[in-house]
Amino acid sequence: MNEIREWLVENKYNTATDETYSHILEWLEWYQNDVEKFHKYKVFNGVVTKEEERYKLGMAKKVCEDWANLLLNEKVAIKAGNYEKRLQEVLDNNNFLVRANQLIETAFALGTGAIVEYLDGEEVMIDYIRADMIYPLSWDNGDITECAFGSVRVIDGKEVLYLQIHRLGKSDNEEDSEHYYIENKYIDRKESKELDPPEGVIPLVSTGYDKPLFQIITPNICNNIDLDSPLGVSVFANAIDQLKGCDLVYDSYMNEFVLGRKRILVPISFAKIQMEKDGVAAPAFDASDTVYYQMPGDRDSNLKLTEVDMSIRANEHELAVQRSLDVLALKTGLGTGRYQFDSSGVKTATEVISDKSDLYQNRQKNAIIVNAALIDMVEAIAFLDAEKEVEVSIDFDDSIIEDTNTTIDKNIKLVQGGLRSKLTAIMEINKCDETEAEKELKRIAGDNQITGQDVDWTDMGDDEKAEEEEVDEPDQEEGEVEDESSEEPAGSGDDR
Repeated sequence: MNEIREWLVENKYNTATDETYSHILEWLEWYQNDVEKFHKYKVFNGVVTKEEERYKLGMAKKVCEDWANLLLNEKVAIKAGNYEKRLQEVLDNNNFLVRANQLIETAFALGTGAIVEYLDGEEVMIDYIRADMIYPLSWDNGDITECAFGSVRVIDGKEVLYLQIHRLGKSDNEEDSEHYYIENKYIDRKESKELDPPEGVIPLVSTGYDKPLFQIITPNICNNIDLDSPLGVSVFANAIDQLKGCDLVYDSYMNEFVLGRKRILVPISFAKIQMEKDGVAAPAFDASDTVYYQMPGDRDSNLKLTEVDMSIRANEHELAVQRSLDVLALKTGLGTGRYQFDSSGVKTATEVISDKSDLYQNRQKNAIIVNAALIDMVEAIAFLDAEKEVEVSIDFDDSIIEDTNTTIDKNIKLVQGGLRSKLTAIMEINKCDETEAEKELKRIAGDNQITGQDVDWTDMGDDEKAEEEEVDEPDQEEGEVEDESSEEPAGSGDDR
């Protein structure tokens, strides 16, 4: 919002002065599947000009939904050691799995998103901020280090701009190290005058933390609108023409069935004439009627009612829609073949993706930013909640890359062939660290002893071994006699 940026500039805050903000509204319109200048158009039907609205595929949102599901779904595991149980409670209280997935979707649509952590009493809270509410104040090598987050609120019936500003600084004691402060500011929207904060809101809060309590998420692609901007660009920023192509072809496809009905050409002389209020005679013709088409009056007066029956070009349109989807998927990093168009609409391919495909490589590239943001988020939560440091790791859902059954079969073959240890196989199959794998291996060994598998039954005391040897020796001699007797002639029984 321009008014927030203007206030920041007037109050000596260094903001990002780039063109990216002007494109966010355009990306939002495509994400909302309602672009006024494109989806509304006019058609002349021989009498009047009618306003029409294009049929839409809504692929901008679909692309962003797919990216969110590829990067952060229910199978993503956040590991934080001894703090993991408490972390899960905090995430559940903030509806993290749902809201974070939605944040990535909007971040890929609008170019930027942010996660912000803060304390509400003793509870750690998480905010999910979209691009049009993010105002970078300083950045280093593309990383935003200080930032303002702005929104519009209504307080006592008055519209107020609320700014939460995260800045890095030192306390009055010069020996102290730098840490972050949070400024809470309220500005009258009409008068642009700063107001006193509401009761219970502290104007300036020292976090005591040397890292920001916010994380920025963007698509891992270069901002070619402003190369120096710390903001990201929409994943479809360079595929607007392809989005238009999808909707144009789909609109034409649907109109094949709308306009492919029988139509009748009607000479104007055949049309019923009625008097308008101003005394002008005009044919009584329903402008919204698509069956009858009125011919101009200067045409041949002998023209009769003529039936027009047009064939529907379904196959050609379906092929064109599929080609449009393939190009769009390629331009948005999803690779060709991602979407299939059939009688039920657009479907997402469900097959496992190859680790050499464009989709796999782009997914791994975008996961770098999400991984870093999630790690910083967990560290911030642990600091606010317990003032402790934790070791964090993120296990992304790799089932889209390699099928789980394929992974299991591969590890079984490698272990049986002596090319991999059981420990490493368990780590890969269960997506766990070495400590967890060792525990699982011990549990498996314990289960084998209970069920009688792979148990060394000869492992007994010395006395039991001696008794067994005394018992076994006669059995072996008797067996040897039986073997010899079985080879002797039938008449050897007289020597007994």
